[in-house]
Amino acid sequence: MLNGKFVFILALMICMTSPAVLVGQQDEEGCKDSPLLTRPAGCHITSCSKSEFDAAELAIKPSGENRRKHVEGKLEKINYDCSGKSALQVARNTENAWRSAGFTLDFTGTDVPTHYVTAHKGGTWVAVEASELTGDSQYVFTSVVAEEMKQEMTSEAKAWAEEINKSGHAAVYGIEFDTGKATLRPESEKVLAQVAALLKSQPDWKMKIEGHTDSTGTKQGNQVLSQSRAAAVVAWLVADGIPPSRLTAVGMGDTKPTADNGTDAGRARNRRVELVKQ
Repeated sequence: MLNGKFVFILALMICMTSPAVLVGQQDEEGCKDSPLLTRPAGCHITSCSKSEFDAAELAIKPSGENRRKHVEGKLEKINYDCSGKSALQVARNTENAWRSAGFTLDFTGTDVPTHYVTAHKGGTWVAVEASELTGDSQYVFTSVVAEEMKQEMTSEAKAWAEEINKSGHAAVYGIEFDTGKATLRPESEKVLAQVAALLKSQPDWKMKIEGHTDSTGTKQGNQVLSQSRAAAVVAWLVADGIPPSRLTAVGMGDTKPTADNGTDAGRARNRRVELVKQ
């Protein structure tokens, strides 16, 4: 029979130590199992990452050249620590799970102390690399949904980015409006999409969208028109997913010509939109 004092001390020790033990076994915040592979009992997630497009090198041979397959696409990685599970136990469980799910096993093997399992189904590739760690084990789960990268920036958008990095602004041509109005013409869509791609590739940039006109018409009329056109561009970009907090519409009228307003070619150069980094 335990006396009361001993029971109290034992309970106190449990209260003092169990939170640390529990914390050590908790999954990293924001991480969870992939639907492609659940974990064995006694394992917890130590870290995880996802990317819309990246590459993984997956083991397909035990050693030597070309032992890994390069796969690009939507990537997920999850790292686990396991108590009371050997690396071989993790590997064999993985093999059986993926066979049952209809995956083709491309490689299972050991390069001491690591066990490898790589499989695929269609364009989805999965892999586990499990290793021993002082009687316990740890493993990395990787999945790649193979696909080609979606090209989001054109060479023109890259040129704008280079100019903005160099001088803080870039002139954009090809955004067309109805004469004397702020109505965007359909042929402007391609250029606007390039501007949106540039802004999406630089999520920290805040941009002033400047509207510029030639000298035709009155100063006041050109100012109002340029402001309305800049606002129309901002509205298009916002509708395409650019946060409005990143954009400011500013009308410059005909105050900053870059070419001779006395010629058709010069006036065309002066009618433009400028991206000005804030």
